[in-house]
Amino acid sequence: MKENNKVLLGMSGGTDSSVAALLLQDAGYKVTGITFRFFEKDGNTEYLDDARDLCCTLGIPHLIYDARKMFQEKIIHYFIQEYMAGRTPVPCTLCNNYLKWPLLQQIADEKGIYHLATGHYVNKQKIDGYWYITCGNDADKDQSFFLWGLPQSILERMCLPMGGLTKTRVREIAAARGFLKAAKRRDSLGVCFCPMDYRTFLKAHVPEGEIIPGNFYDEQGQKIGKHEGYPFYTIGQRRGLGIHLNKALFVKEIIPQENKVIISDNLHALEKNEMYLTHWNLINPDVVLGHEDVIVKIRYRKQANRCTVTLLDDQRLHIQLHEPLASIASGQAAAFYRGNTVLGGGIIE
Repeated sequence: MKENNKVLLGMSGGTDSSVAALLLQDAGYKVTGITFRFFEKDGNTEYLDDARDLCCTLGIPHLIYDARKMFQEKIIHYFIQEYMAGRTPVPCTLCNNYLKWPLLQQIADEKGIYHLATGHYVNKQKIDGYWYITCGNDADKDQSFFLWGLPQSILERMCLPMGGLTKTRVREIAAARGFLKAAKRRDSLGVCFCPMDYRTFLKAHVPEGEIIPGNFYDEQGQKIGKHEGYPFYTIGQRRGLGIHLNKALFVKEIIPQENKVIISDNLHALEKNEMYLTHWNLINPDVVLGHEDVIVKIRYRKQANRCTVTLLDDQRLHIQLHEPLASIASGQAAAFYRGNTVLGGGIIE
């Protein structure tokens, strides 16, 4: 598409996307807001009214796109199936890389809009002919970890007005412009369709009888207690086990076929020196494969480890960690960095 000054902005009705609309309009873009209907808890559609009202105040068009069926099939179904397989899903990563941003691109193409924007706290940079996501200036809000899977066709069209701001500054901007509701809105926490406890969500959405109590075992195969069902536990989990042995205990392994959860009292027993990735994306493989200065993260804000990445004959990525890393769980995402630059990522096998 030929570049123009039009931008399609994903708007949730929250603080970040509201201020993004203000800043893009101030910068001279012709903004069109779009709100995706992904999931509505208890039928609450107040967020649609909030986004519509803001667009009306700014005098910009507002679109609503019903993607609930797509979200159910691509994200919620995946989320449930991963836990039922004894894996740890990453719904926000999949949603961003394979649903939200591709939908923005699709609708922008239909409307003749070149630029794509959201309220993400990230930046981007062009290096040696490739566009990369880079960390946002607010370390506490940085969302770069979730965007490793975006292709160049999206990256080159992205506008990221929040990348250089802190959340505190964003709230100040909203208040100064008279958008007091947006300025005071609380941040959403966790996964949008089960923001608190995923176990309650599974109980409500998995057919009765598919999640049943089982046994905890130690590393020697001895029963040490009862659990509520293997999908309710994740690798590395320490709290909420319901076992009291006067020492720290960790989930080491989950065996879905036998409804077993293996427990260790030694965190070092959870450490691994390597892992494998599927469904991976590397912006430029030449600057990742075989280099020893690549950083891998398997958590949003923690555990930055040096590694060496190689491509195997079966097209998986092999990650050789330079230092052991604990609590690596299949199904999680791993993102590669050099400094503040996201080089790519994948899903842990």
